[in-house]
Amino acid sequence: MNQLPQHAAFSHLLLMGTFVHEYTYEQMQEAYGVTINPTLVMLVSVDRYPDLIIGKEIEWKIELGQTLMKAICKMVTAPFTWLWIEEGVVALLIELPVQTEQTPLSLNAIRIANEIQKASDAERISVSIGIGTYYSDPVMLQRSYQEAMHSMIDRFFQGNRMIFSYMKKKQSEAAARETMSAYKENIERERVDLLARVHIGDVEGAITVLPTLLEKVAQANQYNVSRFQSEVVNLVMMVSRLVLEAGFSAETILTENAHFIQELYRTIRYDKFVQKVCTYVRQLTEQIALTQTLYVSPLIRQAVRFIKEQLNERIMLEEVAQYCCLSKYHLSHLFKREVGLSVIDFINKLRLEKAKYYLETTDLTVQQIASQVGFQDASYFSRMFKKVHQFSPSEYRSRNIALDPNKLRST
Repeated sequence: MNQLPQHAAFSHLLLMGTFVHEYTYEQMQEAYGVTINPTLVMLVSVDRYPDLIIGKEIEWKIELGQTLMKAICKMVTAPFTWLWIEEGVVALLIELPVQTEQTPLSLNAIRIANEIQKASDAERISVSIGIGTYYSDPVMLQRSYQEAMHSMIDRFFQGNRMIFSYMKKKQSEAAARETMSAYKENIERERVDLLARVHIGDVEGAITVLPTLLEKVAQANQYNVSRFQSEVVNLVMMVSRLVLEAGFSAETILTENAHFIQELYRTIRYDKFVQKVCTYVRQLTEQIALTQTLYVSPLIRQAVRFIKEQLNERIMLEEVAQYCCLSKYHLSHLFKREVGLSVIDFINKLRLEKAKYYLETTDLTVQQIASQVGFQDASYFSRMFKKVHQFSPSEYRSRNIALDPNKLRST
């Protein structure tokens, strides 16, 4: 269903709040031939619209818009006008009746939203709806529009066919701020664990823990989309820094980061967001892993991957051999020839390398780090560390802090 162009222009000026520079509200009504007095803005957004339009012609988009508006006009009895603010999203400027005890405005608005969803469902169009606040002053309708947009931010996490109310969101945000800092403290250790896995090229280990970490980051930020996205971008930059430290081209990595981050901010669903982050972190971690297994056979590469995945646990030579479908004697011979270390020495080397990262970036105790990287005995860990690096773990940490006081992060 189409509306008159002057009605669309009226809606645009009202949503932007710019009419005050040229008209009083009554003068604008007369100039555009509009008699209604909108008091609330409701946003109706077609679910998964970016996915739906792939491969579709302009005629399909027009038909979708007209079908949706016919369904809305059929169900909404209150006076309203509308404006398409972007593809797949229409703003309804609705004149709600005066509030009474029997019909509170919030319930009336939600009733209208439910009716719109039912009507669109009948046309096989799934929509989510954001509801702003009621304002009797038309100058304030711009705020109702902004509030409706803000209410729908949580759609990123919550999926399709949702109804969001700005007033409810405002109340929940106030209650959430009190517990946010406690959540953030609890996830820092898992963040460091992820980065330590990336540091040693543990591809599967990193991708195993990453989705859980992202969910906890979302919880820590009380599902605030902008804060969540910002923290995830920072995490990706930390991973990228490890790749740069491994010797890869800064120009290449930074260019790839720029393209990836742009794509990430265009993602409108949490599940796809996580999928893209996992894919990119996998690519980055694989570049580090490649430097360690570039000249070995696929069979030994398989053994190295298994060792990395099990590094925090007790690893027996027989287990690695069984995973590779070899005898332990044959595996030992091949591994020593291609890697230059025995299987056990390689395991210890990886554990010590991972321990270095913990010593450099956390304030975990030596005992905690030993356990975290797979050493059962902290004393044995300290002896091995000093044998390889000429300093005890504590001495190594002190020297690194002296060289770079900003490097240590509290967990």
